[in-house]
Amino acid sequence: MIGDDPRRDPALVAALRRIAPGTELRHGIDDIIRGHLGALIVIGDPSELQFLFSGGLNLENPFSAQFLYELAKMDGAIILNANATRIVSANVQLMPDPTIASSETGTRHRTAERVAKQTGALVISISQARDTVSVYVRDMRYQLDSIAEVLAKTNQAVATLETYRNRLDQVSNRLTVLEFQNAATLDDVLVVLQRAEMATRMGDEIERNVVELGREGRLIDMQLAELMESVPSDRSNVVRDYVAPGAIDAAAVLARLAALPYKRLLDFSELAEVLGYGAINPLDQPVTPRGFRALARVPRIPPDAVTTVVEAFSGLEPLMRASLRELEALPGVGPTQARDIREGLRRLQEHNLMDRYSQI
Repeated sequence: MIGDDPRRDPALVAALRRIAPGTELRHGIDDIIRGHLGALIVIGDPSELQFLFSGGLNLENPFSAQFLYELAKMDGAIILNANATRIVSANVQLMPDPTIASSETGTRHRTAERVAKQTGALVISISQARDTVSVYVRDMRYQLDSIAEVLAKTNQAVATLETYRNRLDQVSNRLTVLEFQNAATLDDVLVVLQRAEMATRMGDEIERNVVELGREGRLIDMQLAELMESVPSDRSNVVRDYVAPGAIDAAAVLARLAALPYKRLLDFSELAEVLGYGAINPLDQPVTPRGFRALARVPRIPPDAVTTVVEAFSGLEPLMRASLRELEALPGVGPTQARDIREGLRRLQEHNLMDRYSQI
C-alpha cells in the first residue's frame, strides 16, 4: 500500500537522493557490491560521532568512489563528514548503546540500526553475503531494490497514473458541463475529488521512485510532470468550490483527504464527511460551485483577483450574469481582467457544452 511506504518521510527521501544513481557515493556503493564486499558507512558530523569510535585510521581524505571501495576491504566502519565530501576515518569499531532495541540479526546491520537511532546520522549497511544495501535514518530502515526492479515498478505505476488521469479528465469535464447547467450534485463532485486524490497519491509514489532512480529516472520525471500538470491545483479548487458552508477551511479538508486510508477513499460517505456534509445521499444533494475551478481556467487572472471575484458573488451562475461594469468595480480587477473573465468563462462554457454534446 502507498500509505505504508517509508519514503513518505522527508528525511528518508533526502537520504535516498544522496545515494541515488549518478552520485559519486552511489558509484562507490555499486563498486563495493560488484566486488562482493561488505561495508558499514556512517555519514554525519565527526565531532558528534566521536564518542562511538574505537580504533581505526584517521584519514581526512577527499571522497572518491575508488577510495571508498578500497577502504571497504577492511572490516571496520567508514566515516564520512556530513556532506560526504571527505572520508574522515576507516576501519573504525563502532560501539553504540547496546540497550537500544534492534530488530536486526547480523552484527553489521544491528550496529547500523543502533548508530542511526542513537545519533541521527545516515548509516548505510552493505551486506557481503546478499549484495544488498540497507539505509538507516533515525528509526527507519529501507532496503534498496535493484535499479531494474525500481524501473519496472515505476513504469507500471506510470501506466496506472495515465489511466487515472484519463478518467479524471472525463469526470472533471463532465462536472464543468453540469456546473454551467446548474445541475451538479454532490455525487458528481465526489467522483472528481476521489479521482484527483488517487492520481495525486500515485504521482507522489512515482516521484519517490524517481528520487531513488536518480539519473535513471529523468525521462520518467518528464512524463510525471506532464501527467500531473494542473492536478494539484484542480484538486484544491474542487475543495474550495464545494466545501460545505461553515465547515473547516480548504487547507484542512485537503489534509484530511490526504490522510484517508485507501479503502476509506473509495467510500463516498467518507468523502462527503471530509467536505463537511452530513449523512446524506450524494445523488440527491444539489450543489453550486463558488467559481474557483472555472476562474482557474481563465488565462492571465492572478489568484488574488480570483479570490476577490469569488467573494463578490454567491456562485458561478451569478458570476456568469455579472456585467463588465460590476467586474471592473471590484478592487484589483481592471477593465482588461474584467473582459478576460467574461470572455474566458463564456468560451469555457461553450467549449465544454460542445464537447459534451459531441459525445452523445
